[in-house]
Amino acid sequence: MADSIEILGCRLDLLDAPSATERILDFARTGAGAQIVTLGTEMVVQAQRDPAFRAVVNGAALSLCDTIGLLAVARRRGAELRERVTGVELVERLCAHAAAEGVPVYLFGGAEGVAADAAAVLEARFPGLPIAGLRNGFFGESESAEIVAEIRASEAQILFVGLGSPRQEYWLAEHLRATGCGAGVGVGGSFDVLSGRVKRAPRVWRRLGMEWLYRLLREPHRWRRQLALPYFVWLITLDRLGVASKKGT
Repeated sequence: MADSIEILGCRLDLLDAPSATERILDFARTGAGAQIVTLGTEMVVQAQRDPAFRAVVNGAALSLCDTIGLLAVARRRGAELRERVTGVELVERLCAHAAAEGVPVYLFGGAEGVAADAAAVLEARFPGLPIAGLRNGFFGESESAEIVAEIRASEAQILFVGLGSPRQEYWLAEHLRATGCGAGVGVGGSFDVLSGRVKRAPRVWRRLGMEWLYRLLREPHRWRRQLALPYFVWLITLDRLGVASKKGT
């Protein structure tokens, strides 16, 4: 079985959550400056019209399956992929190990106070977790050099970046190595969930692959973003029929 497959031009690594966690911790320890993408259907759709973004995804050290749509396609193609690797759960798994092993982490992103609240929750859940630093996600590009210097000075080994996609992927691709962090993970809105500002779908909704619907029902203003899902299904159908899309080529 291959270690990865390609879905609409985007590499997807066939790793479950425990294996992904182990790999990322290895990156953190060795100081490799490895970028980890938590790939979702919206991101695959974005990659169809943005070749530079597709290059970032495919150039990452790991591209993990974050959404049910990608998981379904991977399984249909014969991949032995047991589960998604969502941003929230990946943060929790990594922080559990970081607390046990003394690996310092940095939280970067979210509105004012969100990263701090998420850090407090993580510290309470995982006693001894070394929070090297945190920063909100409101900044101009001219401030990136200062942010990089702050992260580097913190001596963090794992950098969690929650700026939303594609901004977080582009930022990590450009700046991760300069931060000195061994691993940088794009985690989307995970800080909002961890801080309690956004309620995650109950476990039964997640098991059924309906987390996206639960979120939409609670936040109807997100309906435009959800249009990416039927478009993704359409692109997959064209791909199965051997009809090439002209976008992003």
